[in-house]
Amino acid sequence: MSEAIEYVLGIPEANREEAVMLYDEAFGQKFSLAIRSANKRIELLSRSFCLDCAIAAISKGTLLGLAGFSTGESSLTGGITYKRLLDTLGFFKGNWATFVFSLYERKPVPKELLMDGIAVRSDARGKGIGGRLLNELKAYAASQAFDSIRLDVIDTNPGARKLYERNGFIATKSESYESLRWLLGFGGSTTLIHTISK
Repeated sequence: MSEAIEYVLGIPEANREEAVMLYDEAFGQKFSLAIRSANKRIELLSRSFCLDCAIAAISKGTLLGLAGFSTGESSLTGGITYKRLLDTLGFFKGNWATFVFSLYERKPVPKELLMDGIAVRSDARGKGIGGRLLNELKAYAASQAFDSIRLDVIDTNPGARKLYERNGFIATKSESYESLRWLLGFGGSTTLIHTISK
């Protein structure tokens, strides 16, 4: 008999540290470029996460996956501010992290929900959790009268792009920045959009 998985809006406070570790594991490439110290990254994420801005997959109190989002007013990682980067990392490392994060900066347009990362525990993959998280995110977007959901996927993660396309996301544009591959670890990204059915 398969374990029961509950999908909830908002990550419970009791699962904050699990969420931080899962997010850092999934997006370590991006975060390690900005903040090399794993301890500092985890400290920053723990202090900065807005737990309300995510869908969580939970089984027996354990966080199995999450789908973060940005509404334009708040986001899962919205607490990562310039001041907090300086407070956590100091002047030079804080400004370096600010520069790196600015390369990834994306703003939602009105009536658009912007994805802020989806991650599933390695030992829970293959159970359809990623697809179910996307479905829950679509339902949330519809309930809040958003017109669309947007995300960007990097060229070194074709598996993620396939997941999104299987779940109704359409590629709308691709950008290439090969000159920054040495710095970022990838040389392009594709924007995918899912239109919410009315």
